[in-house]
Amino acid sequence: MKKKIYAQFNQPVYHERLTNGLDVVLIPRRGFQKVYGILTSNYGSVDNQFIPLDSQEMVQVPDGIAHFLEHKLFEKKNHDAFDLFGELGADSNAFTSYTQTSYQFSTTQNIQKNLATLLDFVQTPYFSAAGVMKEQGIIGQEIRMYNDNPDSRLYTGALANLYPNDPMSVDIAGTESSIAKITPTLLMQCYHTFYQPFNLRLVVVGNIDIAETMTTVYESQKEHAAIIRSINRAPQISDDQGTDVLATGNLRMAVQRPKAMVAIRGLQQFTDDRERLRYKLACELMLEMIFDDTTSNYLRLYNRHVIDDSFGFSFEMERGFHFATISSDTDDPQRFIGEIEDILQSATDHLDVMKNEFIATKRGAIGRVIMSFNFPEAIANRYSSALFGNLNVFDEIDLLQSIQLDDLYQACQQFIQPHCWTNFVIEPLKM
Repeated sequence: MKKKIYAQFNQPVYHERLTNGLDVVLIPRRGFQKVYGILTSNYGSVDNQFIPLDSQEMVQVPDGIAHFLEHKLFEKKNHDAFDLFGELGADSNAFTSYTQTSYQFSTTQNIQKNLATLLDFVQTPYFSAAGVMKEQGIIGQEIRMYNDNPDSRLYTGALANLYPNDPMSVDIAGTESSIAKITPTLLMQCYHTFYQPFNLRLVVVGNIDIAETMTTVYESQKEHAAIIRSINRAPQISDDQGTDVLATGNLRMAVQRPKAMVAIRGLQQFTDDRERLRYKLACELMLEMIFDDTTSNYLRLYNRHVIDDSFGFSFEMERGFHFATISSDTDDPQRFIGEIEDILQSATDHLDVMKNEFIATKRGAIGRVIMSFNFPEAIANRYSSALFGNLNVFDEIDLLQSIQLDDLYQACQQFIQPHCWTNFVIEPLKM
């Protein structure tokens, strides 16, 4: 097991890839009572075309199957994993994104038993026809709930515009018609392909004993031999130049005021993990300097009633793609869209205006990351996926400290391409 000390924080991080391929990261935190463990498969909703382990030909599975599989892994023949965690005094949960599926627990007691439970239930699948049918009804209700949520529809509508011919255009949960096609056989096919140990990463943070924790991990993997075969997935992006981005879209729903979003699709791709993370951090700082609620842009739009307190912006990066969203409730969505696009068009000029705030903005970002060190789940969740290789939250501090204003100008040039913008509006129902 490799050990790396981050001297600035006197923080050791332990890393080992087991012989069967399971990737293990342990981060002991002195003085903490809580332990947080997360087991992540490098598999999400976009991975719906692939070559299964027992085949040589590409298959396409129903949209939403990764999320469906996440739900079903908790259910076993004679028990539910949620109940086991509860008996051991732990909270447990799971989530599916476009490119990963994660299972986690949080506890102050029975640490090794909870860790063994996490590894056991994720690595011991059980799917029945009756269970699948029941889950189709449950997830169908979940899909209908999201379809009735204006904020959810605003987000998914913008993404469908950004990636109209790619799997990101479909909600992570799929559709009611797509999940109706899911069977135990398809679930097992996806499971055996994407839940091989080498496609999993375990991160445990908190009050842990390294030797004891690794003994638990070793014991749990005795029954899970290596089936290390690279996963052949269909390309996520059909047009890597972004010429397929749809310029606009809208939907009418039962809302009191319109909601508007401008979204930007990034085209930059990186082979180096460190450069990928550096670019992400630079884009986040750049957007903060342009749209944060202390900027002249925000104050001007707020005072002119173009935006309100619902205004927000975010930058998201996942395996193979990244994008930013800027949104607000607004009485005049077209004016909002025009104002935001004007700001984006002259983003470097706005950085010029705000350049004296760069150091303070960067220090604020560093402070927020350091603040997250107080929460084991924040440390683990930020780097539970394979997106940035073996980099972690402590490497993020080093990179943030090294970023200069010129990096933000470069991020502007690389990320903000007008032909990769879209807008989406949720409008009130006509009276």
